[in-house]
Amino acid sequence: MTFTSTDAVRHYEKALESLLFFRPEVTTEAEAVVTDSPRSVMGNVLLAYLGLLGTEEKDAAAARKSFEDFRRGVHRSEMTPRERMHIEAASSWLNGDVLGAGRVLGELHVAHPRDALALAVGHQTDFFTGNAVLLRDRIGGALSAWDEDDPHYGLLLGMYAFGLEEAGHYAQSEQAGLAAVERNARDVWGIHAVVHAYEMTGRFADGIRYLDERTADWADGNYLNVHNWWHYALYNLEAGRTDRVLDVYDAVLHNEDSAGLAMEMLDAASLLWRLYLTGTGTGTGTGTGNGNGNGPGADIDTGDRWEVLSDAWTARQDGAYYAFNDAHAVMAHVGADRMAEAESLIRDRESWVRQAGPHTDGLSNLPMTAEVGLPVCRALVAYGKRRYDDVVGLLLPIRHRLQTFGGSHAQRDAVQRTLVEAAVRSGQHDIARMLLSERINVRPLCPYNWGAQARLAERLGDTAGVGAARRRAAQQASAATAGA
Repeated sequence: MTFTSTDAVRHYEKALESLLFFRPEVTTEAEAVVTDSPRSVMGNVLLAYLGLLGTEEKDAAAARKSFEDFRRGVHRSEMTPRERMHIEAASSWLNGDVLGAGRVLGELHVAHPRDALALAVGHQTDFFTGNAVLLRDRIGGALSAWDEDDPHYGLLLGMYAFGLEEAGHYAQSEQAGLAAVERNARDVWGIHAVVHAYEMTGRFADGIRYLDERTADWADGNYLNVHNWWHYALYNLEAGRTDRVLDVYDAVLHNEDSAGLAMEMLDAASLLWRLYLTGTGTGTGTGTGNGNGNGPGADIDTGDRWEVLSDAWTARQDGAYYAFNDAHAVMAHVGADRMAEAESLIRDRESWVRQAGPHTDGLSNLPMTAEVGLPVCRALVAYGKRRYDDVVGLLLPIRHRLQTFGGSHAQRDAVQRTLVEAAVRSGQHDIARMLLSERINVRPLCPYNWGAQARLAERLGDTAGVGAARRRAAQQASAATAGA
């Protein structure tokens, strides 16, 4: 802790604790470190990381300036080797190289496997770049070096649980996540891991009960509460409780008091897009669809929510910073039937990609945008214009690479569902059959999958198939409702 006083170290430890629990006090405590000790290496590193973890372009720019000012006042030779690695990781990310930052942090925890900050921040770089194997192995590779009596061991176990889930080890993920939450009831990332495991295995009733029983532990007072409410809404969507889904949306996901944070607004867009996909494509119908797609044309009235959300994305005036955010901004504009806004964003990103030169080497968002972000955004616009053949043409070639522009399996499923719906609606029935077979065999308990199967069967004139698929969808929705 070079250039860090005893009092500043105490603030640093409180900040680290708050970071691991996603508590908002992390910023106050981190700022207290550098107020007390302006040249504190790790205090400034921590503030730099905090400016990056929200995927907010303006926060990152401010953090970069502050970090550059700090670095001018401290010579590399004055730092410990471990601090220098943190400096390198933070600098890489501030300069746009998320993958490079993750690699440096990976090297750091080989030598220092109990560096909780390196593990926590590295874990988030893996999440932002959609690397399921590293989400699992970064934490797994360090966990054995930790004493199980260490107060932070349970929090690392919660991270590991999420990595296990993203890598497809659902039973192990649930077990690790439950053990993590047993150690720390307010480990919201551990709760989040269990929730993901239930989502991926179609145990929606269990998910609803699990979150209901722990509402006091996760529903407020932390930076992850909106995202966990989003999961709660997804469960209710599968249960056919669209009234409850919209209640959650209005109360928590997006309303006039929302802070306008990208990570919260993308959840709002993703949820509304799922409702949009189960309807006729307008997003503002007057029907009473059940949210499972159990019948073609089921339309759900979302009122003016799309327009309000589109306004909020426009007000942010984001540049080319994180392709995953861009896709959700386009969802909002398409849902609001503001194609000009969506196409303007796409043109801006296309121009940015074209103008990228040698100085952008190592800029992680460049391939994210060029290879995945732009095709996804174009597909969303095509879907809004009902050019379903184009949607399939854009998404089918990249469907196994979607993870490279970030997010989780559950988050990216909004894009995968867009491909399924487009294949059904475009008449590309062989592709639709293949996609649904994949989904049903992995997640047979998901009501959406059976609803989409019913729509495909109807297109094929398979009356018996329609009835069978609708019955399966209704059975699964009823099972999910048991937890609502």
